[in-house]
Amino acid sequence: MKRILTIQDISCVGKCSLTVALPIVSAAQIETCVLPTAVLSTHTQFQGFTFCDLTKEIAPIEAHWLKERISFDAIYTGYLGSFEQIDLVEKLIDDFKTDDNLIFVDPVMGDAGKLYVGFDQAFADRMASFCSKADVIVPNLTEASFMLHMPYVETGYDEKYIDDLLEQLLGLGAKVAVLTGVSFEKGQLGVVGIDSRTGRKFSYFRDELEGRYHGTGDVFASAALAALIRERSLRDAFAIAADFVAESIQATLDNPESRRYGVDFETALPSFVKNFA
Repeated sequence: MKRILTIQDISCVGKCSLTVALPIVSAAQIETCVLPTAVLSTHTQFQGFTFCDLTKEIAPIEAHWLKERISFDAIYTGYLGSFEQIDLVEKLIDDFKTDDNLIFVDPVMGDAGKLYVGFDQAFADRMASFCSKADVIVPNLTEASFMLHMPYVETGYDEKYIDDLLEQLLGLGAKVAVLTGVSFEKGQLGVVGIDSRTGRKFSYFRDELEGRYHGTGDVFASAALAALIRERSLRDAFAIAADFVAESIQATLDNPESRRYGVDFETALPSFVKNFA
């Protein structure tokens, strides 16, 4: 069985970060190891949540793993909350990187043209340099714009604009760059990516569903990483992830009371798992 490590925070209540990564990747029959960077009582869409920073635990945990000669088939990073955490995770990747394992970075920093609270351009620049460690990066348009010092364009862009973004993202050093939340026509939303090793571009679009939901990026990244580890092609892996997110959103639309917690990905897990039967 393949073994992956995912590094991000965990919300005790609310569907995002490790709370979704662990069950989704495990459902694809992959051993899922976790390195929590912080513990929150709920995700940040709730008011008055508690927060416990676990930065001090990262180095001792890594040291123990090295002593035990533990290895990983992939390392998947999500939300990293500080420069220090990026530095520590960068060292961990250097220590555990092999010729065969996959480094998958979701540079979680912002959305809808704005960085999340606590982040600034300097942090985006540091995240851009961190992306050089990755085999695959999956920024949304906001994150790509800040990392590349380009104006954020919400709508009205064309394929050339997206192609230019992808080429510049590859310039950060990753082998594969995938942009999420791309839309060339109203009512269609999807992903576009490029593989620097072959020069091949791939894309996948679906009908856009109403509303925005906390944690959908984490659901998407976790599903895509799982599909890649299960040896699906780049396009197939990201199509599987997009379909899974869409089905999760649809289940949430059918259950409005659950929206504040995130999407009902649990309802969509059976169809997701069928991709690996």
